[in-house]
Amino acid sequence: MADLPTADPAGVAHSTQDIEPTTSRGGPDVLLRQVIGNVFRRLRRERGITLRELAEQAQVSVPYLSEIERGRKEPSSEILAAICRALDLELADLLTEVQFDLATAVRSTLPLHLQTSSIRVTESGPQRVVSSPTAYSTSAQAFALVA
Repeated sequence: MADLPTADPAGVAHSTQDIEPTTSRGGPDVLLRQVIGNVFRRLRRERGITLRELAEQAQVSVPYLSEIERGRKEPSSEILAAICRALDLELADLLTEVQFDLATAVRSTLPLHLQTSSIRVTESGPQRVVSSPTAYSTSAQAFALVA
């Protein structure tokens, strides 16, 4: 269990923030509020806006916005809408960013198992190899990984 605040000698957690979430795999859960906060912080910085400026435009306090960006507070839909307006961002675009970051974070926590017995190396002659954005041909040996 995570270290709890020392103010409570009984060791009782008073909010979900006092408990370290874990997955069935034993690793930390990725919380939606953390991903949303990361997206807001990234977009704010990309736009060159200070925390204070964004807080004023969204009409939320600087400490509260800071806690949202750090994933410590779960904003209401009204606060999400206000921050999105201040960032000139559609809610759908925020959700797209969050979906991408969440999927990336979840994939990075999954264990990768590669069985070497399932890799077959094949040698082939000259092939046309397609690569983005241009295509080229090569006379080098090509190797293929077969799952």
